[in-house]
Amino acid sequence: MKEGFIISASPHVKSGMTVGSMMRGVLYALIPTTIAAIYLFRIKAVILILVCVVSSLLTEIVFQKLRHKKISILDGSALVTGLLLALILPPGIPLGTAALGAIIAIALGKQIFGGLGYNIFNPALVGRAFLMASFPVILTTWINPITLDAVTQATPLGLMKFQGVSTPVINLILGQTAGSLGETSAIAILLGGIFLLWKGYIDWRIPVGYISTVFVIGELIHILNPARFPSPLFQIFAGGLLFGAFFMATDPVTSPITKKGRWIFGIGGGILLIFIRIWGGLPEGVMYSILLMNMTVPLINRFTRPKPFGYRGRK
Repeated sequence: MKEGFIISASPHVKSGMTVGSMMRGVLYALIPTTIAAIYLFRIKAVILILVCVVSSLLTEIVFQKLRHKKISILDGSALVTGLLLALILPPGIPLGTAALGAIIAIALGKQIFGGLGYNIFNPALVGRAFLMASFPVILTTWINPITLDAVTQATPLGLMKFQGVSTPVINLILGQTAGSLGETSAIAILLGGIFLLWKGYIDWRIPVGYISTVFVIGELIHILNPARFPSPLFQIFAGGLLFGAFFMATDPVTSPITKKGRWIFGIGGGILLIFIRIWGGLPEGVMYSILLMNMTVPLINRFTRPKPFGYRGRK
């Protein structure tokens, strides 16, 4: 990776775009979701975001010093990782646990591969996956927005999966449900996603492939058994699907570089997500669907890269 520039054959990353400009664009896009999180979860959201961001920046500095690399926290990548991680964590998570997740996100999700541009998994999702495996109870304990009362009930996806209780879609859109810090307000996420698409920071194929696949399969199984399976709109607006589709799956470093490859990535992620939600043991599967598809990116790139003119291949 050329220093200071995002090198990718992906057309959704503009030619010559610097890491700093890309990260600033993502930060701007996260403003609506961050504001919504602070409004819904108040001081808990502010503190959680600060802890994750500071921990990410400090971990980046320490590892770059240990590797005798130039300190590059001003490019904004560690800041974005910390903010993304905070937004996919429960608002009531202990701050020490959140800080550990940020350390793992930077250390194991990014620096161990060689730094920005060499990681194969989305760093924020690596941090959350580690916390989910290590502290499953903490990662599935929620608080009510606004009141900040601890609740024993599950998120809308959990309520639907384990109790057959459907949450009104309007509540999912406005953010009046329990859930991770940044996944509750669909309106805020969509505003950020539209900004990313408008400015050309992400390619539309991945989120469209991801969301439309969930919608189509969700509609089919809903028609077959409407009493058991929720509507496709519920599948789209509940949980972290929208946030994952616009802010996680579209990471230019960990997503395919070809147009066809990005369709495969998005559709594959949507299939994995709906299978985990409907037939798996967990109510949510956004994190695992994206991480699993991250693993396939080298293979997708290999088989979808255009062949040079006149290329015949091996006999």
